[in-house]
Amino acid sequence: MAYFLQQLINGVTLGAIYGLIAIGYTLVYGIIGMINFAHGEIFMIGAFMSLITFLLLGLAGLTWVPLALLIVLVASMVLTSVYGWTMERIAYGPLRGSHRLAPLISAIGMSIYLQNYVQNRQGARVRPLAPVITDGISLIETGEFTVSLSYVQVLIIVLTVVLMTVFALLIARTPFGRAQRACEQDQTMAALLGIDVDRTISLTFVSGAALAAVAGTMYLIYYGVIDFFIGFLAGIKAFTAAVLGGIGSLTGAMLGGLLIGLIEVFWSAYFTIEYKDVAAFSILVLVLIFRPTGLLGSPEIEKV
Repeated sequence: MAYFLQQLINGVTLGAIYGLIAIGYTLVYGIIGMINFAHGEIFMIGAFMSLITFLLLGLAGLTWVPLALLIVLVASMVLTSVYGWTMERIAYGPLRGSHRLAPLISAIGMSIYLQNYVQNRQGARVRPLAPVITDGISLIETGEFTVSLSYVQVLIIVLTVVLMTVFALLIARTPFGRAQRACEQDQTMAALLGIDVDRTISLTFVSGAALAAVAGTMYLIYYGVIDFFIGFLAGIKAFTAAVLGGIGSLTGAMLGGLLIGLIEVFWSAYFTIEYKDVAAFSILVLVLIFRPTGLLGSPEIEKV
């Protein structure tokens, strides 16, 4: 039981990171009906921005961890959001209204470009970070096993819950949220009613990039190592989470992220670790066979 509880904690922590990335996929799909396959690389860039900021703060002599974390989070979100905005302006904006295959190819090309861009700038080797937050809480102690909850895991879970709540309120109760929901239903009608569709879409990319930056920061301080390729696999799993939960649903994206994290961790703990990704994708296939819209998704209604 103690071992199961420890893996549950680990799975929820990993699922929270996947969920934050998955929200970016579901936002972009909801508003323009396109899968942003470069979103995983935005997550990777957020991790590198956090690493660079940590190193600069270390050189400046800032050692108080709470202030350093706050600065790193803000800097990573701002700088990564600039990348998200620029990507939308260059790679997706000019193709809006074209055949749906064109922005898809552009997204794949942008993903490859960003991987090689970071590899060229930062190198191909793994970039480590010394532990920023140490220690934790011992929940259950037995003779053979101790269930612990590290302070890093507490930070990741609490921050994810807070961001999810704030973002849900942003979508539900602010003018930006109303504009986003209007564009999701009908962009032409939204434009006729005075909504700046281009600005709304750009801000959606910025919002998704900011959440991916937070996920990148949490990934960095949780695992302590990053490289230019982490965005590919994390992006695929987060996309799987978005589809599993029901792409287009914020709650579904977070639920899917938690499920993918739990499946991955429990499979690694109780079965062979080499097949943990196979297990996660197999669950996705089964869900889509019996519920094609995902767990919380709703059927798409064709507009006529």
